[in-house]
Amino acid sequence: MVPEINYWAVLLATASSLVVGSIWYARGVFGTRWAKLANVDLDRPGASAVMPIVVTVLVSFVTAWVLAGASTIAWHFYGGGYLLAALFTSVILWAGFTAARFITHDAFEGRPGSLTVMNIAHELVTLVIMGVIIGVWPPAGTV
Repeated sequence: MVPEINYWAVLLATASSLVVGSIWYARGVFGTRWAKLANVDLDRPGASAVMPIVVTVLVSFVTAWVLAGASTIAWHFYGGGYLLAALFTSVILWAGFTAARFITHDAFEGRPGSLTVMNIAHELVTLVIMGVIIGVWPPAGTV
């Protein structure tokens, strides 16, 4: 069974990931602190953000697509409101996959705990916003 997916919502959720990341990692928000903790030189000469942005778009699309499908499956299983199903699904998937994996990898790599918290908080905000977009724009015929 392939769950119903609103691909317009997936595309908008994908774009929202770029917006959230642009704000979150801006120098005036968390960007300077993140760069220091992650040991990244924001001013290195010749550095290009093109490939990281392309990668971000691709993986954000996959994330939004999986979230949309999982939200539909959760909505069919649990019933209730589609928005609540999408929000619940986004938080559960974040906790079980994203946060858990970040914590594990960062612990083995010896990264500062504050960097881990900053990054997993970014991912939570990203997934919740994706969940809101997907939740308020369910696939046609499902709600």
